[in-house]
Amino acid sequence: MSVEIKIQWLDGADTDIKLPSYETAHAAGGDVRANFPPEMREQGVVLEPGARALIPTGFAMEIEPGYEVQVRPRSGLALKHGISLVNTPGTIDADYRGPVGIILINLGQEPFHVPHGERIGQMIVAPVVQAAYRVVDSLSDTARGAGGFGSTGRT
Repeated sequence: MSVEIKIQWLDGADTDIKLPSYETAHAAGGDVRANFPPEMREQGVVLEPGARALIPTGFAMEIEPGYEVQVRPRSGLALKHGISLVNTPGTIDADYRGPVGIILINLGQEPFHVPHGERIGQMIVAPVVQAAYRVVDSLSDTARGAGGFGSTGRT
Protein backbone atom coordinates (compact mmCIF):
# COMPACT_ATOMS: atom_id res chain seq x y z
CA MET A 1 0.00 0.00 0.00
CA SER A 2 1.29 3.44 -0.81
CA VAL A 3 0.23 6.90 0.36
CA GLU A 4 1.46 10.04 -1.34
CA ILE A 5 3.20 12.59 0.87
CA LYS A 6 3.88 15.84 -0.98
CA ILE A 7 7.12 17.58 0.04
CA GLN A 8 7.96 21.25 -0.44
CA TRP A 9 11.45 22.56 0.18
CA LEU A 10 11.58 25.60 2.45
CA ASP A 11 13.51 28.73 1.55
CA GLY A 12 17.18 28.25 2.38
CA ALA A 13 16.96 24.45 2.57
CA ASP A 14 19.83 22.37 1.23
CA THR A 15 18.14 20.48 -1.61
CA ASP A 16 21.12 18.09 -1.80
CA ILE A 17 20.04 16.54 1.54
CA LYS A 18 17.97 13.42 0.94
CA LEU A 19 14.24 13.64 1.54
CA PRO A 20 12.76 11.13 4.00
CA SER A 21 13.74 7.73 2.65
CA TYR A 22 13.35 4.06 3.44
CA GLU A 23 16.85 2.68 3.85
CA THR A 24 15.89 -0.99 3.46
CA ALA A 25 13.24 -2.78 1.40
CA HIS A 26 10.94 -3.52 4.37
CA ALA A 27 11.60 -0.47 6.55
CA ALA A 28 8.49 0.91 8.25
CA GLY A 29 9.96 4.38 8.76
CA GLY A 30 11.53 6.83 6.38
CA ASP A 31 14.69 8.35 7.83
CA VAL A 32 14.58 12.13 8.27
CA ARG A 33 17.73 14.26 8.15
CA ALA A 34 18.81 17.51 9.77
CA ASN A 35 18.72 20.31 7.21
CA PHE A 36 20.12 23.45 8.79
CA PRO A 37 19.91 26.93 7.29
CA PRO A 38 23.10 28.11 5.57
CA GLU A 39 24.44 29.99 8.62
CA MET A 40 24.26 26.81 10.78
CA ARG A 41 25.42 24.13 8.33
CA GLU A 42 29.06 24.14 9.29
CA GLN A 43 28.58 23.91 13.05
CA GLY A 44 25.22 22.07 13.29
CA VAL A 45 23.91 21.82 16.87
CA VAL A 46 25.51 20.42 20.01
CA LEU A 47 23.06 18.96 22.51
CA GLU A 48 24.43 18.96 26.03
CA PRO A 49 23.21 16.21 28.39
CA GLY A 50 19.60 16.96 29.32
CA ALA A 51 19.22 19.57 26.58
CA ARG A 52 16.64 19.54 23.82
CA ALA A 53 16.45 21.37 20.50
CA LEU A 54 14.14 21.70 17.53
CA ILE A 55 16.14 20.43 14.56
CA PRO A 56 14.95 21.65 11.16
CA THR A 57 14.37 19.27 8.24
CA GLY A 58 14.19 21.93 5.52
CA PHE A 59 10.75 20.93 4.27
CA ALA A 60 7.00 21.18 4.76
CA MET A 61 4.62 18.48 3.62
CA GLU A 62 1.06 17.66 2.69
CA ILE A 63 -0.36 14.42 4.08
CA GLU A 64 -3.42 12.80 2.52
CA PRO A 65 -6.60 13.22 4.62
CA GLY A 66 -7.23 10.13 6.75
CA TYR A 67 -3.52 9.72 7.57
CA GLU A 68 -0.97 11.10 9.99
CA VAL A 69 2.81 10.98 10.08
CA GLN A 70 4.34 9.78 13.33
CA VAL A 71 7.89 10.89 14.09
CA ARG A 72 9.93 8.43 16.15
CA PRO A 73 13.49 8.18 17.45
CA ARG A 74 16.18 6.20 15.67
CA SER A 75 17.14 3.19 17.78
CA GLY A 76 20.87 3.47 17.00
CA LEU A 77 21.05 7.06 18.26
CA ALA A 78 19.05 6.08 21.35
CA LEU A 79 21.26 3.09 22.23
CA LYS A 80 24.66 4.54 21.38
CA HIS A 81 24.16 8.16 22.47
CA GLY A 82 20.93 8.46 24.50
CA ILE A 83 19.31 10.63 21.82
CA SER A 84 15.52 10.49 21.70
CA LEU A 85 12.51 12.62 20.88
CA VAL A 86 10.79 14.62 23.59
CA ASN A 87 7.28 13.87 22.31
CA THR A 88 7.63 10.39 20.96
CA PRO A 89 5.87 9.54 18.87
CA GLY A 90 5.27 13.02 17.57
CA THR A 91 2.19 13.42 15.40
CA ILE A 92 1.97 15.51 12.25
CA ASP A 93 -1.67 16.01 11.28
CA ALA A 94 -2.94 15.96 7.70
CA ASP A 95 -3.95 19.63 7.89
CA TYR A 96 -0.53 20.94 9.05
CA ARG A 97 1.47 22.75 6.35
CA GLY A 98 4.28 24.38 8.35
CA PRO A 99 7.96 23.53 8.64
CA VAL A 100 8.70 20.01 9.86
CA GLY A 101 11.10 19.93 12.78
CA ILE A 102 12.26 17.13 15.07
CA ILE A 103 12.54 17.83 18.81
CA LEU A 104 15.64 15.93 19.93
CA ILE A 105 16.66 15.42 23.56
CA ASN A 106 20.00 14.20 24.86
CA LEU A 107 19.32 11.66 27.60
CA GLY A 108 22.95 10.54 27.48
CA GLN A 109 25.89 11.62 29.60
CA GLU A 110 28.02 13.24 26.87
CA PRO A 111 27.37 16.18 24.54
CA PHE A 112 26.05 15.05 21.15
CA HIS A 113 26.82 16.86 17.89
CA VAL A 114 24.04 16.94 15.29
CA PRO A 115 25.72 17.71 11.97
CA HIS A 116 24.02 18.93 8.81
CA GLY A 117 22.55 15.91 7.01
CA GLU A 118 22.49 13.61 10.08
CA ARG A 119 19.64 11.09 10.20
CA ILE A 120 17.74 12.29 13.29
CA GLY A 121 14.42 10.44 13.31
CA GLN A 122 12.06 8.37 11.28
CA MET A 123 8.62 9.08 9.89
CA ILE A 124 5.86 6.47 9.92
CA VAL A 125 2.69 7.01 7.87
CA ALA A 126 -0.39 5.68 9.68
CA PRO A 127 -4.15 5.71 9.11
CA VAL A 128 -6.24 7.84 11.45
CA VAL A 129 -9.51 6.80 13.05
CA GLN A 130 -11.44 9.59 14.74
CA ALA A 131 -13.64 8.63 17.67
CA ALA A 132 -17.06 9.92 18.59
CA TYR A 133 -16.92 10.79 22.31
CA ARG A 134 -20.16 10.36 24.22
CA VAL A 135 -21.03 10.87 27.88
CA VAL A 136 -22.83 7.88 29.48
CA ASP A 137 -24.15 7.14 32.97
CA SER A 138 -22.20 3.89 33.38
CA LEU A 139 -19.53 1.76 31.74
CA SER A 140 -19.60 -2.01 31.19
CA ASP A 141 -17.93 -4.28 33.74
CA THR A 142 -14.66 -6.12 33.08
CA ALA A 143 -12.52 -8.49 35.14
CA ARG A 144 -9.99 -5.70 35.69
CA GLY A 145 -12.52 -2.97 36.37
CA ALA A 146 -10.97 0.25 37.70
CA GLY A 147 -8.08 -1.51 39.41
CA GLY A 148 -4.48 -1.58 38.37
CA PHE A 149 -3.98 1.85 36.81
CA GLY A 150 -0.31 1.85 35.84
CA SER A 151 0.17 -1.66 37.20
CA THR A 152 2.19 -4.41 35.58
CA GLY A 153 0.85 -6.94 38.04
CA ARG A 154 4.01 -6.69 40.18
CA THR A 155 3.87 -5.66 43.80
